[in-house]
Amino acid sequence: MEMDKLISRINELSRKNKSEGLTESELEEREVLRRQYLAIFKQNFRQELDRIEIVDENTNDNEPGIKH
Repeated sequence: MEMDKLISRINELSRKNKSEGLTESELEEREVLRRQYLAIFKQNFRQELDRIEIVDENTNDNEPGIKH
């Protein structure tokens, strides 16, 4: 599921839960969607962290990754 649609559905279920409550199947759907969202978020965050390059100003080493 596309991230925007995933967030939209989670928000829709959240609003419904506050106003009238959710059925058992909607509660299950919400939990599945939340787990999917967190998995995607973690994957994207990990990719961003992997792109970080720390370079020691005292060397000419420009290899990706953390330098000591």
